[in-house]
Amino acid sequence: MTSVDRPIDRRLFLKGIAAASAGVIAAKNRAVEGAETKLSAEHRQAVNRRRRIVVQYDAQNEYQLEFDKWLDFRFRYVDEPGSQIDSIFWDLGRLGQVLYPSEFLDQMSAAGLDDWRRRGIDMAGQLIEATRKRNLEVFWHHRVSEVDIDATGSGAAWKEKPGPLKLAHPDWTLKTWWPHGLWDFSVPDVRECTVKTLREVVERYDVDGVQLDFARHVPFLPIGRQWELRGHLTSLVRDVRSMLQQRAASRKRPLLLAAKVPQNLRGCHADGFDVETWAREELVDIFTLGSRSMDVDVAAFKAFTAGRSIKLQPCFDDHHTTDGYRWAPIEFLRGVFANWWEQGADSVVTFNWSNAPPDVCTRLGVSPGPLSQQIAYREIGSRETMAWKDKIYAVERRGGYPWAEGYFNRNDDAPLPLLWKAGGEGTLRVRVSDDLAAAGNRLRDSFLRVVLFNAEQQDRLVLRWNGHLLEERARDSSWKDPQIFSPRPQPDSGGPGVYRIDPEQRLLCLDFAVPAATTQVGENVLQLGLATQPAEKPRNADIKVEKVELHVRYVANAAS
Repeated sequence: MTSVDRPIDRRLFLKGIAAASAGVIAAKNRAVEGAETKLSAEHRQAVNRRRRIVVQYDAQNEYQLEFDKWLDFRFRYVDEPGSQIDSIFWDLGRLGQVLYPSEFLDQMSAAGLDDWRRRGIDMAGQLIEATRKRNLEVFWHHRVSEVDIDATGSGAAWKEKPGPLKLAHPDWTLKTWWPHGLWDFSVPDVRECTVKTLREVVERYDVDGVQLDFARHVPFLPIGRQWELRGHLTSLVRDVRSMLQQRAASRKRPLLLAAKVPQNLRGCHADGFDVETWAREELVDIFTLGSRSMDVDVAAFKAFTAGRSIKLQPCFDDHHTTDGYRWAPIEFLRGVFANWWEQGADSVVTFNWSNAPPDVCTRLGVSPGPLSQQIAYREIGSRETMAWKDKIYAVERRGGYPWAEGYFNRNDDAPLPLLWKAGGEGTLRVRVSDDLAAAGNRLRDSFLRVVLFNAEQQDRLVLRWNGHLLEERARDSSWKDPQIFSPRPQPDSGGPGVYRIDPEQRLLCLDFAVPAATTQVGENVLQLGLATQPAEKPRNADIKVEKVELHVRYVANAAS
């Protein structure tokens, strides 16, 4: 019986569970408030297992393929020689329509998927079993508040009615940016149903852990009261942890819990995630930090997780990518991931990357990703495999993200684009993980690239890098960048990834030599100013700094 067939009975059933257990849950929460979770030595060993690259794979598409080809496709990058992938978080879970044979939730419907079911194929189970056969860690990734999916499973239900569970329980939702509402975790029934959903998953499938994905989608609590009501999300995490510990005891093997949260404490607090309490009580084993942001405050998380068995892993989404760098070259990816390792990350996460090399995707009729992803899976899993290889260290850009009302994923406080007036100054910080001063003759070149909008050919910048005046060495007033849209607003991230060059675009690209000895590992301070213009030629508009990048190039084969 589905939530559509018996909505009233189902509501009473779930409310009954919540009411019956309310006293027990409240007592348990009071008991564990401020206390640490007791974790076994075996559990801590599982937390400490090797994870170089963790892949969050969204396998909810391409159902037109024959199942054997579909399954092989999902593991093509994993199976390549030299792959540094140690763990797969299969992005299959949500509260609502599901992809596995649930006893109480409706199954999502799609033509190919329904055919697999008729043939007795459980795609989720097959993915998990195939991961286990490869001796890789496998997590169930649960989108805590996903949007509704339409009746065919083809995508977001922009013009459809809410999903069956929301139709049955409209009082469980927040009225927000999503027209059908998002789950309101201040409602006890929503938390209880989430725990029930995850219990069904871990009793059905042999996974190593579960990740709660709080990137999908904010808000989770009433707008304006997120921090005030943070205890409700902490209760959810406590209850999930308790349930997983119970299941681990019955199966006699640990079950880990990860949580995907914003990339800094400011964002966590804004959206109602009391991550310090989660760490103090050891409710989670892994924090996945951010999703589409380069600037991840690893140090802040290390400070409050110190001395606890909690791992930190920043995440890079190459679909809803940080603005202006969708499907960027390998040099850019090296810069992002090398910076995270330098800050002390325990592992790194990729999300929304392709499953297979471009030629394989093309052969199967699947949209290919960039070749840089294939190279990255053999390199970004450690600093050593990126050492003495060309990198680009970029400054984060703001840019639209259409799936949130809150902090997470929006990058609203990124420093670029930067507007500044003639005679004024701007200050930016560029994080660099390579020790250029120690590179010696392995370093071929390092230069700072600044891309401006609304600048004139005769404009001159004054740049100081850690106080050192930089010398301009090249300028290009015909520069084009299809991912910069000024003077129009930046479009929302995502989409098909087709960017066309505007022949009328007017950007100015300036390169400045950067002596290796002036660059330090970690943050470097860049001061920007515009040289004074002659009085008879005043500027009539502000300049916009669109991109700032430190390019580092090494002698060929320096890595060997």
